[in-house]
Amino acid sequence: MQTIKTKKTAFNAIHHILGGKMVDFAGYEMPVKYKGVNHEHEIVRNGVGVFDVSHMGEISIQGKGALPLIQKITSNDASKLIPGKVQYSCMPNDTGGIVDDLLVYMIGQDDYLLVVNASNIQKDLSWILSNNSFGVEIINISDSISLLAVQGPKAVKVLQKLTDIKLKDLEYYTFTIGEFASIPNVLLSSTGYTGAGGFEIYIENRYAAHLWETIFEAGNEENIEPVGLAARDTLRLEMGFCLYGNDIDDFTSPLEAGLGWITKFTKDFVHSGFLKIEKEKGITKKLVGFEIEDKGIPRHGYEIWNLNREVIGVVTSSTMSPTLKKAIGMGYISTEYSNIGDEIFINIRNKPVKAIIVRTPFIKKSSD
Repeated sequence: MQTIKTKKTAFNAIHHILGGKMVDFAGYEMPVKYKGVNHEHEIVRNGVGVFDVSHMGEISIQGKGALPLIQKITSNDASKLIPGKVQYSCMPNDTGGIVDDLLVYMIGQDDYLLVVNASNIQKDLSWILSNNSFGVEIINISDSISLLAVQGPKAVKVLQKLTDIKLKDLEYYTFTIGEFASIPNVLLSSTGYTGAGGFEIYIENRYAAHLWETIFEAGNEENIEPVGLAARDTLRLEMGFCLYGNDIDDFTSPLEAGLGWITKFTKDFVHSGFLKIEKEKGITKKLVGFEIEDKGIPRHGYEIWNLNREVIGVVTSSTMSPTLKKAIGMGYISTEYSNIGDEIFINIRNKPVKAIIVRTPFIKKSSD
């Protein structure tokens, strides 16, 4: 029997020293929590926390055909990018689903960086290569890159101590490359997946320990703490952000997932004709947010019922919101039941638990 070795990020030893509870996540040994999910969630919402997200994948796209290739494989319009801008997008497949959602960084002319989900790195790479009829150089650099997400309203105050780059001038979804914490060629990006503000920092693996130590020294006065992936999930869900594998996958269309805003029919892309028809005809199910009125927290895959206990949808994500102190979730539901304020029921152990369709995000986005 072949043994698949779990990969480790360059911060792995630090997580163990700090007592992180380590789990297998997308083939990587990652910290799911340290002191506790709710505590770490609050640290990010109100202060500053640090996530190791080095398991994310980075794919370099270079050459004269780089933009045409990206236009072909992604749904958003990458021609709107300029150097220093980041774009959220998705890669539709050829059956109406989603290969992955991703960030597209425009480094320079004919030079892009795609940041993809850890569990999809090889799938994405194969998909991109199969569509490369433009002679573009495609390199998977994931194993050489470490990535920290420093998130929270105090992130700027902490990180500004370590660079001359004016971080407050970096607008949301922009980035710069420069010296940070005495490390050269650091990519500093005003992005994140928590809705709490902050930055993502890309470095070569050899600088990982130095970067971690320096950031925590700088954040000592602000009570900076490490945060695990469990809190990252509660934070993203409070913002209504999709998680690949839960809320979107190869069998959900971007229009059903509420990603019409990154599905631009001003250009052609993989299977855009199908999605255009789907938009014209109208979708029959859609991803919605809900709040539980009774006791209970649904799990991924639980049925959504109408009043007559007929199955009208399925839960994709749910949690007890540390901010709202109530259970929230998302799921796909027949469009006729998807209006804001509609009453639905979640099948929790064959018992109907009442919920209300609500608008997302579940809480307002913080500003740094």
